[in-house]
Amino acid sequence: MTKYSYFPGCSLKGTGRAYQESLIPVLRALDVELEELDDWNCCGATAYMSVDEVKACVVSSRNLAIAEKLGHKEMIAPCSACYLVLNKTKHYLKDSPAVNEIVMKALKEGNLTCKGDLPVRHPLDVLVHTIGLDEIKKRVKKPLKGLKVAPYYGCQIVRPYSTFDDQYNPTTMDRLLEALGCTIVPYPLKTRCCGGSLTGTLPEEGLFCSHIILKEAKRCGADVIATVCPLCQFNLDSYHDKIEARWESSRVPSVYFTQLMGLAFGMAEKELGLHRCFVPMKPLPAQVPAGAAA
Repeated sequence: MTKYSYFPGCSLKGTGRAYQESLIPVLRALDVELEELDDWNCCGATAYMSVDEVKACVVSSRNLAIAEKLGHKEMIAPCSACYLVLNKTKHYLKDSPAVNEIVMKALKEGNLTCKGDLPVRHPLDVLVHTIGLDEIKKRVKKPLKGLKVAPYYGCQIVRPYSTFDDQYNPTTMDRLLEALGCTIVPYPLKTRCCGGSLTGTLPEEGLFCSHIILKEAKRCGADVIATVCPLCQFNLDSYHDKIEARWESSRVPSVYFTQLMGLAFGMAEKELGLHRCFVPMKPLPAQVPAGAAA
């Protein structure tokens, strides 16, 4: 059993809880255990970075310091914003002595210190590059044959740091979903922004961004959009009525890639949080058990 430190972030305890509900049993099936950071705090999210970068680094560094004390070699951060901010903070600590000094002084007040060298990884990276597709294929009990999926990465896990995939045409999730038996539809908008927090500040602009993502998935013939980000999933799943009132219908279900993994592993939909989706997936095509004759 391999252990990782685990930073859930705020979303996976709230609106994105289905992500956590599916991530943990999927990793457990692959002999990976997550140990959640004790007394973690919000990473500051990407918005805080645009307001006060130094204070945002202090907030984020506290989580890195707690993770270092936990003693595991690496930390998993599933939320795209958390993953980005934690890694950006590490870069600030390394590249800016002035920021490092302020951060260390603040952490000292809480009896903490931070080296800033703990790898912070996205679960997609761990699944494909550490566990490997061959091991994942071994766990597939009900291949998702016939399910046409648009893999949507969003704009944060490969930009600005392309640590585990290409910035413009990432394929990690494509290959993972193919290992589950899915059919990947050509999806050129896989890294285009969904609108992010604009849906709460500039609704017209934010909803239009989501509409474009959904419209393209429908045009490509996707049965479902697979995403890696709780904010992306929320935007693409929650605003269909408002989008349809302003533009044409583009109703395509949006789920986490971990939920599709769980289905292929033979787990129940409710166990994976699929009942939480506003737009439910259609019944899957008849599944053939792995190893059985088609």
